[in-house]
Amino acid sequence: MAKRKRRPLVRSASVRPGIVGPPRPVPRHITRPPYAANAGGEPGPPRMAPARSPAEIEAMRQAGAVAAEVLLIAGRQVAPGVTTDAIDAVVHSEVLARGAYPSPLGYRTFPKSVCTSVNEVICHGIPDSRPLATGDIVNIDVTVYLDGVHGDTSAMFCVGEVDAESRRLVSGTLRALQEAIGIVAPGVPVSEIGRAIEGVARPGRLGVVREFVGHGVGTDFHGNLQIPHYHDPRNSTPLAEGMTFTIEPMLTLGSAQVELWSDGWTAVTADRSRTAQFEHTLLVTADGVEVLTVTADGRCAHDLSEAPAPGVPRR
Repeated sequence: MAKRKRRPLVRSASVRPGIVGPPRPVPRHITRPPYAANAGGEPGPPRMAPARSPAEIEAMRQAGAVAAEVLLIAGRQVAPGVTTDAIDAVVHSEVLARGAYPSPLGYRTFPKSVCTSVNEVICHGIPDSRPLATGDIVNIDVTVYLDGVHGDTSAMFCVGEVDAESRRLVSGTLRALQEAIGIVAPGVPVSEIGRAIEGVARPGRLGVVREFVGHGVGTDFHGNLQIPHYHDPRNSTPLAEGMTFTIEPMLTLGSAQVELWSDGWTAVTADRSRTAQFEHTLLVTADGVEVLTVTADGRCAHDLSEAPAPGVPRR
């Protein structure tokens, strides 16, 4: 039997804004984060301490599990022809069904319940009427507010058959996150997280976005602790038991410079090269790290992209 000749994969043209529908309603019985009560959604200055109490840690395990469950469901929606707004509708419904609030909704006037960042969109893409196309890659970033704390996670999904360079980008970004998680432990300087990420990105010829960083998370959506994804020895804050934060490297196939759409949210690469991001919420334990954004049975959407690297701890 003759071997079928493979047609070359063609990437989609640059992403253009679609129509953004109205925010989806939230029932009154769902507890809202404080910023959702403000007209502009302003959270005010961070209030939480760097480390969580035992009660907060247990609440974050629950919030993280919900975020992981919803992200898995969201990823199953990804297919050619599906709009990112349709993904938002599913995320919104699934978060509410679990008694949680979709943290992005109303945060500094963000109009949707999830971020969907396609191709050259680095982060904070607003779900809209644009349908996904074969060859696209999309990051879905889910954060939920449950029992007074936030759980924050994201993953990349490929839409149908994707070109080799995009697959290399996606797998390299996941590997960078895994390497960074693997070095987290009490006493390790924050700068070592960036060093681990660059240790994957640079040999892989991938750019590292500097404008957006990981952050403390807990009772605040974004705490004071910042986690740069590049190495700077001045970031010498030592990690300590009880700290909770995200690591969420954003790597690119080309320029790591950032431009912003007129919506004030959507960040894209300056040269429109593709970009990828993976994210977990983490807890520093007495002897290492616990990944909080996994389901009760240890699954997460990252498993759909690549098996976890050996030695990366999972709860």
